[in-house]
Amino acid sequence: MIILGIILLVIGFVAKIAILWTIGVILLIIGAVLWVLGSMGHAVRGRRHYW
Repeated sequence: MIILGIILLVIGFVAKIAILWTIGVILLIIGAVLWVLGSMGHAVRGRRHYW
């Protein structure tokens, strides 16, 4: 999810498409939060690790 967010950020920046930029930021934040929760040992949607 983090990689997809970064790809959308780059495409949105290069093509100057604001909606791709916004979706990329949202996916990047959600991916980072899930990654942090998984690394702290909290179960995320039934999974002990999220990566």
